[in-house]
Amino acid sequence: MLSGCAESIASPQSGLPEAEGCFINASGSETVTLEIAETQKQRSKGLMGRTGLDENAGMLFIFQEDRAPENGFWMYKTLIPLDIAYVSDAGRIENIRNMVPCASADTSKCPTYPAGVTFRYAVEMAAGYFQEHRIGVGDYLRVGAANCPS
Repeated sequence: MLSGCAESIASPQSGLPEAEGCFINASGSETVTLEIAETQKQRSKGLMGRTGLDENAGMLFIFQEDRAPENGFWMYKTLIPLDIAYVSDAGRIENIRNMVPCASADTSKCPTYPAGVTFRYAVEMAAGYFQEHRIGVGDYLRVGAANCPS
């Protein structure tokens, strides 16, 4: 199953809860603000219709159980390039994919981005974020200020 559905480009999702999180790698940690998408409706809408993201801001997609490697995301009605990290239940980044916008009304023209790994969470950040901050497979995501190094 893919995250994303036929929603209006003109109305980006708003009012989601937010949490402080951090990506942890061998060099230290990067603090981020994450909008939380935990219901099917919230996950389906995702970042559709957004024209940008604040620096160090993204969206965390929470699933109640592990998702199979063939599951993933698409960029239907998404206007900005994004990177997605597929994250295990333990918070380990298992794969990162670059995703290109697809504002087409024809869903067959929008590519899918399967995880290729089992995942419980996914984090979408602005394109280039993970490379710029040297965050990669094997690094970790922690959510909640208490779980991040100070």
